[in-house]
Amino acid sequence: MKFTASLSRAASAAALLSAASLVSLPARAQIPPPPMTAKAWTIIDVTSGQMLAAGNPDARIEPASLTKIMTTYLVFEALKDKRISMEQTVLPSESVRKVGRDESRTFIEAGKPISVHDLVYGMIVQSGNDASIALAELVGGSQAGFVELMNRGAQRLGLKSTHYTNVDGLTDPQHYTTVADLATLSTRMIKDFPEFYSIYSVKSFTYNNIRQPNRNRLLSLDPTVDGLKTGHTNEAGYCLVSSASRPLPNAPGVSRRVLSVVVGEPTERARVQDSLSALNYAYQNFDTLRVYGANQAVATPKIWKGKENELKVGVKRDQFITVPKGMADKIKPVLELREPLVAPIADGAVVGAVKVVADGKQLAEFPVVALSDVPQAGIIGRAWDALRLMFVKK
Repeated sequence: MKFTASLSRAASAAALLSAASLVSLPARAQIPPPPMTAKAWTIIDVTSGQMLAAGNPDARIEPASLTKIMTTYLVFEALKDKRISMEQTVLPSESVRKVGRDESRTFIEAGKPISVHDLVYGMIVQSGNDASIALAELVGGSQAGFVELMNRGAQRLGLKSTHYTNVDGLTDPQHYTTVADLATLSTRMIKDFPEFYSIYSVKSFTYNNIRQPNRNRLLSLDPTVDGLKTGHTNEAGYCLVSSASRPLPNAPGVSRRVLSVVVGEPTERARVQDSLSALNYAYQNFDTLRVYGANQAVATPKIWKGKENELKVGVKRDQFITVPKGMADKIKPVLELREPLVAPIADGAVVGAVKVVADGKQLAEFPVVALSDVPQAGIIGRAWDALRLMFVKK
């Protein structure tokens, strides 16, 4: 597929400066999504950031153990910031004794030393409520303190309809979220912690001589699936956030990731079937295309009052778009620059935007930035360009 670009003046510098990340419209396939028995669900192309299909994505739902995605996110933050370490030893409090026999457990013991490593694996692989409590108390000082961090984290990550009252997902009227928020959180989990994300693909974990399998059966059914989290209570039904990564045909060495969220399923089998159908639907009915590669120059426009006469503008990271099958050849990126470009301009400064269009409709928009610094010219050069600018048609 060949991309072309055209230049035009941006209507508003402020609008361009606000376009800090890819903004895309939902992609719609000609073939409808598979029927779902879930109460709410969504399918996201993580690589492009686009929603591909959804049912009741903004309905308030109980997250059950999907709560632990946020618990894990905050623990991963603490690990990344070196506030805690995997080798660190923890003495679980008496709180872990309160985990019921019918709850998921790692079977840790109050007062018995355990490493953060084992607690993390117990929380993720075994979905252990006791491991979640121990980690929450370590990071937050107490469960209540950690719940406060969870709610702050929800606001910080842009979760619009989420509120937590506990760290493990037990039913509470004030403990809720939406499928849309779960997709946002899960996407951030994948992108923010690649060094830890692989733990979600571990198929079993043994602690205290008790081996427990990962409850995500998709890990065994589809080798491209590598996460993410199951959940179940009588009130919430059967829930699953799943993600798969498969090679991207038009970008050698690059993988395309798709995320599925299903909640309120009637059976464990239904959540597995619907999740697998959702992932396959995304890969079979949509194409994800790399519009520009990281640090690729899109254009080299004139720059005024600078030590250089031209400025390379482009993108700092790969930019992708997801479109229905058969639309790839219709895609056209249109570059809009904020002109005139006047020095000084810093490396990474937003100078325009690319709008991706097809059949006259805008599908996505992402910012274009300066790929290098351009300092001001000397006083004579600035004065000469100032004079010339007076005759430039604006």
